[in-house]
Amino acid sequence: MANHALLSGSTAKRWTECTPSARLCEGIEDAPSPYAEEGSECHLLGQHKIELNHKMPTEDPRPGMKYYNQEMEECSDIYLQVVNEKYADAKKYCKDPVLLVEAKLDFSRWVKEGFGYGDCIIIADHIIHVIDYKHGAGVLVNAENNTQMKVYSLAVLDQFGDLYDIDEVCMTIVQPRKDNISSWTISKDELLDWADNFLAPRAELAYEGKGEFQAGPHCQFCKVKSKCRARAERNLELAQHEFKLPNLLEDTEIATILDKVDDLVSWANDVKDYALSQALAGKTYDGYKIVEGRSIRKYTDEGAVAEAVTAAGFDPYEKKLLGLTAMTQMLGKKKFEEVLGSLTCKPNGKPVLVPNSDKRPTMTINTAAEDFSEN
Repeated sequence: MANHALLSGSTAKRWTECTPSARLCEGIEDAPSPYAEEGSECHLLGQHKIELNHKMPTEDPRPGMKYYNQEMEECSDIYLQVVNEKYADAKKYCKDPVLLVEAKLDFSRWVKEGFGYGDCIIIADHIIHVIDYKHGAGVLVNAENNTQMKVYSLAVLDQFGDLYDIDEVCMTIVQPRKDNISSWTISKDELLDWADNFLAPRAELAYEGKGEFQAGPHCQFCKVKSKCRARAERNLELAQHEFKLPNLLEDTEIATILDKVDDLVSWANDVKDYALSQALAGKTYDGYKIVEGRSIRKYTDEGAVAEAVTAAGFDPYEKKLLGLTAMTQMLGKKKFEEVLGSLTCKPNGKPVLVPNSDKRPTMTINTAAEDFSEN
């Protein structure tokens, strides 16, 4: 693939919220990670399955994959299933919908030099389906008002809007490892209005490096998040509570802290990681030094250890029941359910306090007073 655009679709949420961040991050390379590599491989597998299913030229990527496993097979199967469902929906309006996989999308009509790559696009009369696969198991991604998805949808409208009588766009996020299939539909007119009156002006500011720094959840994947002053000031606002003990805080103060505490912890960890990387590169910070962390003894050669213990007359191995994931991989999903379905259960998760925007249903809580009431 070509280099990413300055104002790419994948970073659109950040540069529309914090316009000067685009130029600030310019030229800073993305740090490679095993998680990103694994996600890229699953994208390739999903692409292959879609192309194979729709009789398009394709090549099986499995032989060259580093992170291939059974979970990846299952995730890509779910992705294919969703694509086929959306394709069937499009066929209600058009006999032969256009299906594009990993297509380059140009949205430069609204964003100077803006382009990105769409995982799967389905175009028919009346409707466009824009489908994005997310392999991450950390952050839940919602399709509703998703800036990246709206930007990609605009590119498709711009390219195919004159060829098809399109009324609406359906955007879908497929995130199997979070049990998340999220869809959201918007009319063509609403989307174009958003593009003209919000996206284009924000993109102009971002391209010129203008506007005000704005910290928020969009900072998570920013390349300069560790040393951004706006982010630091936003998180240090918690100091207004003077670090009172929790039981001395007012309810309104607790609500304010809950709204910011995850970002605060994330920011603090980012600062610590950045400071360590700089110290390892030779920078010194007053009052701090680098020391060797604790480590645990380990075998230098497990095979030689097993031989030595066996020769001494002992059994060096222990028997342990396979975990659920390993057992499913050994038996296969269908056989696992057949043999062990009645012998597994899913205990209730422990209570977690989340914002009202969380899609999970509210948990019923019995207080101690209720447990001991006479009724």
